[in-house]
Amino acid sequence: MKVLLLSRYTRQAASSRYRSYQYLPFLEEEGIAVTPAPLMGDSYVRGLQEGRRQIGAGTAAAYLRRILDTFRARRFDLVWIEREALPWLPPFCERWLRLQRVPYVVDYDDAVFHRYDLHRSGTVRALLGCKIDTVMRNAAVVIAGNSYLADRARKAGAPRVEILPTVIDLRRYTGRPATERPHVIGWIGSPTTAEYVNEVAGPLARVCRRHGARVRLIGAPAGSVPGLDVEYLPWSEEEEVPRMLHFTVGTMPLPDTPWTRGKCALKLIQYMGCRLPCVASLVGANPTVVEHGETGFLARTEQDWEDSLDLLLEDESLRIRMGEAGRARVEECFSLEKTAPRLAALLREAASCKR
Repeated sequence: MKVLLLSRYTRQAASSRYRSYQYLPFLEEEGIAVTPAPLMGDSYVRGLQEGRRQIGAGTAAAYLRRILDTFRARRFDLVWIEREALPWLPPFCERWLRLQRVPYVVDYDDAVFHRYDLHRSGTVRALLGCKIDTVMRNAAVVIAGNSYLADRARKAGAPRVEILPTVIDLRRYTGRPATERPHVIGWIGSPTTAEYVNEVAGPLARVCRRHGARVRLIGAPAGSVPGLDVEYLPWSEEEEVPRMLHFTVGTMPLPDTPWTRGKCALKLIQYMGCRLPCVASLVGANPTVVEHGETGFLARTEQDWEDSLDLLLEDESLRIRMGEAGRARVEECFSLEKTAPRLAALLREAASCKR
């Protein structure tokens, strides 16, 4: 079976790496040969990680390559699309695939439909507000990272919708947390999500003063949280797990917005894979990952954040117990070993919707 993967980025970007590229070795063993055709290359991804946006000749060339990749889709049994084929344009590629009777699967780990239907420009809303609904409706299968995204696909009229959470490869998560002092309150993410740490800057500052703790952010640009003493570390695939193992507690603050309700709680799964307790906002997929009081705490208010962090920094036995419970939960529900067979079955099923 041959599959053409139209990913948004290369494996250097977390979204593409965790939603597709990490599965490729397993799929190959299952007789599913995947040919990746990323829209944007490594240099573009590095720019995003450095907080730079790049629009110009390189982007135009990337769009042309994507169109040409779509034209050769008839050589494959299935096309696997990450989110949409051409961002900020009507669904030309997806409609062409449908006309050519080439089945496609589309995968979502973010509420990308809100970039269009909630855009401040009325022109964008008019032209693209229903774009993702069309992409979903014409797909053989829609794979969604959480129930919020799945509900949108069902309302759009998608014929088959499956929830497949974002997961981690536990073979990379072999260490145990270091007993570092002073305590480290940690966060991992990207420049586009670093602003969410500002939601809890006040509680973090107060907790750090009381306990002599530090805040460490991996993947956030320097100055992302002004007014708070923060240690900023660059992200790399090789170093992300070793650096997280030096956290005392992992955090995932989020405001409650339509966009954040589509978040798939990857960083919480990473913390739990590292046997770290975590504190997270009661938003999006977070409550489906964190078992409140068992693997971490869910917080609604600033006082919730302070109380939860205080308790975890003060009680080492609680941290160890929650960390082990979190690891067990990831092994049971959020590991590559659990979801890879499901993905392979979905791809085979979608490919059976032949021309």
